[in-house]
Amino acid sequence: RMDLTVHTSLHLPTQRAVTDFIKQLRRPDKVAELGLYGPYLFTPGNDLSRVMYSFTLYELTPAGGQLRVQVDSLNQPFDINQGAKLDMGSSAKLRTLITYLQLIAELHAQYAWMQDAQLAKVKVSPEDTLTQWALHYLRQAENRGLTPMLESAMSRLYSADPKEGFFTGGGLHRFANFNHEDNHKVMDLWEATRNSVNLPFIRLMRDIVRHLIYRQPGVAAQVLADADHPERKHYLEKFADREGQVYLARFYKKYKGLAPDQVMAQLINHLAANPRRLAAVYRYVHPQHDLAAFGAFMKSRLANARAYDDKTLARLYQDYGPEKFNLTDRGYIAQIHPLELWLAAYLIAHPTAKWDDLVKQGRAQRVEVYQWLFTTAGKDAQDSRIQSLMEIEAFQEIHRRWRNLGYPFGSLVPSLASAIGSSADRPAALAELIGVILNDGIRLPVASINRLDFAVGTPYQTSFVRKPPEGQREIPVAVAQVVRRALLEVVHEGTARRLSQSFQLPEGGQLAVGGKTGTGDNRFEVYAPD
Repeated sequence: RMDLTVHTSLHLPTQRAVTDFIKQLRRPDKVAELGLYGPYLFTPGNDLSRVMYSFTLYELTPAGGQLRVQVDSLNQPFDINQGAKLDMGSSAKLRTLITYLQLIAELHAQYAWMQDAQLAKVKVSPEDTLTQWALHYLRQAENRGLTPMLESAMSRLYSADPKEGFFTGGGLHRFANFNHEDNHKVMDLWEATRNSVNLPFIRLMRDIVRHLIYRQPGVAAQVLADADHPERKHYLEKFADREGQVYLARFYKKYKGLAPDQVMAQLINHLAANPRRLAAVYRYVHPQHDLAAFGAFMKSRLANARAYDDKTLARLYQDYGPEKFNLTDRGYIAQIHPLELWLAAYLIAHPTAKWDDLVKQGRAQRVEVYQWLFTTAGKDAQDSRIQSLMEIEAFQEIHRRWRNLGYPFGSLVPSLASAIGSSADRPAALAELIGVILNDGIRLPVASINRLDFAVGTPYQTSFVRKPPEGQREIPVAVAQVVRRALLEVVHEGTARRLSQSFQLPEGGQLAVGGKTGTGDNRFEVYAPD
């Protein structure tokens, strides 16, 4: 037996106090006492037992971000703060705003040192609104410092009009504001952040994505403008491969775990007794089988098998041989998606194949299936697909930046809707993000365990102590300061104004409070089949 003593960062009295407090929030009288009945809050008669609360408190210390309190009302091993994937809606706007200001800071570093004549010669794509704005600002500004430029960037105007459709994530989407009174407004980013208005952030994210696509002068524009640009074929092949994998995954789910004879049965079970379709499928799936095996299969499937003599079957065998049609044409004849046909054939030939094998071995077939995109599709059809891929690449860069600020998930939904929460978040991750902002842009590691002592008082006593953390700068000081100012406005006169002047300091005055509200519906309604 060996004793272990764990020294945690949790502050037990506060942990217990917060736990006791959220337990009381299931009582109507307590909810009424706290003023939580009202518009956008609770209505008398609500089932308060169904509401889940969570709370995370970190303290910035020389030892890093120390976890002082972490509780929720679920009363289960699952931790809402660190384990949930929640649609936290407007909280994503904070990450979007930081990304925007990061890019403005990078443009400042790139161009602020130039003379006006040099700035005038910089070539910028018409689609790159952010670089255009930065160059114009620097040519007009009396003070080219970073902070004035960031503050001016926050004063850029965006429409809150929800009527516009946005082509994003591979389709046309429309978005709405939470407060319909905002629909006809044009506002700067101070106001949009303060009142958490959706459409300005959708348009801001569009500017971010376009900047990341077009910031390399001419490359993206040339690919889209020139039908013969060498990179065009590369992008179209990437689109075909990616889109093909979506279909392949759907078919893999259908056939995964089936034996070869079961795969074949599943493949043809919806085919009518059509000799051409059956022949096209069989000869592709079993190219090595002889005429006798082919004939036996056909007779087992055809309702009027006696009408097909040996000569007719031999002609079908010959006409639909492996070399007669490409995969796309064979899929058309069989009325089966070509990639489903290929996947079934591959699984029959390689019963133990895994998903990674299918992806690796099927790339040529995925590109082949989309040959229409390379040859017969018009330039507009090609452009929309190339732009979709460029959008995906832009969101990969946005994701990298978010991950550096503690974003907890391995990918982002490549859609403008990520600006208003479609990619989800976690409460603890957002608390960590606030720590970066408070710490002037330096991210410190967070911890809940500081020391482990084994076998104290014995010859085997061993202690493990955390090393002093080394912070990593993730955003410039000026960016953190401007974001702090925006978050203070959220509480002072924005969506969190109920919190304003809530904390009295012992020595007098008010504690300065900032924050960002978020809205999402994480309820699940489960119904019977009827």
